[in-house]
Amino acid sequence: MGIYIKSSVCISARNTFGETDLSEHSLQTEKLMAREPVYSMIAPAVLRRMGKAVRMTCGAVSKLNLENHPVNGIIIGTANGGMEDCIRFLNQIVQYDEGTLTPTNFVQSTPNAIASTIGMNHQCRGYNITHVHRGNAFENALLDAFMYLVENKNSTLLLGGIDEISDYNYNIERLGGWYKNEIPVNGLYESKTEGSIAGEGCAAFTVSNNSESALLEIVDVSTLHSTDVDEVLQQLKQFCDKHALNLSETMLVSGHNGDVRNETLHYAVESHFQQSAIIRYKHFFGEFPTVSALALWLIGQAATNSGILPEHFYLRKSESKIKNYLICNHYKGYQHGFILTKTP
Repeated sequence: MGIYIKSSVCISARNTFGETDLSEHSLQTEKLMAREPVYSMIAPAVLRRMGKAVRMTCGAVSKLNLENHPVNGIIIGTANGGMEDCIRFLNQIVQYDEGTLTPTNFVQSTPNAIASTIGMNHQCRGYNITHVHRGNAFENALLDAFMYLVENKNSTLLLGGIDEISDYNYNIERLGGWYKNEIPVNGLYESKTEGSIAGEGCAAFTVSNNSESALLEIVDVSTLHSTDVDEVLQQLKQFCDKHALNLSETMLVSGHNGDVRNETLHYAVESHFQQSAIIRYKHFFGEFPTVSALALWLIGQAATNSGILPEHFYLRKSESKIKNYLICNHYKGYQHGFILTKTP
């Protein structure tokens, strides 16, 4: 049994919130910072105390109209939550010698502050959980949504994936070689250097086990921890065989991120889909642990436009009508997630 996306919203470094424009994709900085809207839907006194991850998600969720379409539960995937607020709080401990500290940064820094704030804002007192599993955080949140909807018929959930760029995280990851030190002038995927481009953003969905008026059906999700390319390919093939995928009618949504250390993995995955249309998305959103949530939002946009996206996304096109979309995301070469969706 699949689950169905009823509505979706995204805040990213591009024009994806409000009037959507998927054509602009230039790389002008090594940090793709989210283009936050004017949060007129949030009271200024409340907004002032919100960390970036919390306000981005609350702002995005406001577009889903939960007041008139309430949900039974909230499931969020995030690798770091509000890391910037966490660092501020730790710095205060040193600055004030463990004296009287303001609690705001601490409260906003915990990963579950996002889901709990949404629950309080929308009076949702049902299931409320946050999955914090680095590059598989959103995939595990999605697995949880599957299990919840199997046990609770005729229910609707709010599902989301969110991560922010904090200075602390960015500097540590850059020193570890996971982000490029300069903008690749010849394109992200042709750069042949270590690291990718840092990104941040939020995607939120209402999902249900009711297929009526659905944007997409999420058929299945699978995760794997491995640095062995052959093992990843084997599980990917088993995943495709399990659902008897016609590859000529399937679009591969590739997690290629321009890191030369993982090119063998990316090319091996993409070469398995010789008959398929292939798109890449990390030049558009950047690289961060829950970017697969934004990829899911992106294919929802494609599905509502007859499977068509702007040219810059495509590695290869297909003459066949696209019926299935397979997200293959890879984080740091060892966390892998496969999300299969199809048009309902």
